[in-house]
Amino acid sequence: MSITTPTTTNTHKPINIIGMKSAATAASAVASQHTFELYRAKKSENTARVQLYAIRAFSDFLRTVGVHIDEDRLYYDPMCWADVSWGLVEAFNTWQLEKGVSISTINGRLSAVKTYAKLAGKAGALNTDEVQRIRLVTSYSRKAGKKADDNRDVTRIGSKKATHITITPKQAKQLKAHNIDTAQGARDALIMCILLDHGLRCGEVAGLLVTDFNVKAGELKFYRPKVDKVQTHRLTADTLTALLAYLDHAPAMGGMIRSSRKGGKLTNTTMSGRAITKRVCYLGQKIGVAGLSAHDCRHYWATDAARNGTDAFKLQEAGGWSSLAMPRRYVEDAKIANQGVKLSA
Repeated sequence: MSITTPTTTNTHKPINIIGMKSAATAASAVASQHTFELYRAKKSENTARVQLYAIRAFSDFLRTVGVHIDEDRLYYDPMCWADVSWGLVEAFNTWQLEKGVSISTINGRLSAVKTYAKLAGKAGALNTDEVQRIRLVTSYSRKAGKKADDNRDVTRIGSKKATHITITPKQAKQLKAHNIDTAQGARDALIMCILLDHGLRCGEVAGLLVTDFNVKAGELKFYRPKVDKVQTHRLTADTLTALLAYLDHAPAMGGMIRSSRKGGKLTNTTMSGRAITKRVCYLGQKIGVAGLSAHDCRHYWATDAARNGTDAFKLQEAGGWSSLAMPRRYVEDAKIANQGVKLSA
């Protein structure tokens, strides 16, 4: 018996090595462009927001040394990291230390910068050697942080006024009343409503993103860097009205509160905390309140809430305080000192 072995015919086409390489190169280019986006897709909203503020702080530092990068580009575009070096990252730490930034905040920001530098290396914007050098920039240990605090003159950023300016309910209404048919007027109304009706800190207002506002739900979800917490506030009627008017002029993405030129036209640049402070002072002067600050507006919000019966625990939560000490002061100041004291008839 003879066995016939069947013949097989190779019907597969020859592999096009050049075509595969071209496709691989194109795929790598697309992946590189979206490196940051793919990374953030795996992170929580809170983590992404904390890192955004860290990268913004790094951008602020870079501008002080002559490196000007468009708003939030370091957060979205890996290619913008091409000129970042370990020396700049090390200097960023020193710069923060001199400004009085807390050690824990410096360490957190450094971690974010190192993470994005690593991702930029993965995207091909930074060479491997530079990425490795940046990774070697160390954070402060507890002992080193204490020593650094002891050796620096400034231990915290900013200084509050010795006394606050008291705002009346009538003045609060005036501060929120603007011509919301104009871009600048709608923006100013929104700023003042957020400060007076929600008690946000000036830096928190400056950090608001377009995506923080949910018109349908009537809510504002935002990050409080001071207590490292994300909160949600239900918008007041005045705030919602100002928001709806401002949306006709607001950007599609990025920072929500935009700066304006002398003619009132909004720019593509997000207002800084300093710019908001100056604007609040100017708006206060227009109604006869000299030296008004964003903190005075926060004081008004807390005082008004306490006078209307808000207890200290709820005020602490809504105001983003880390302890009861401050909200208790507002609640106690709002009480009648001798309420509950019983005397003989």
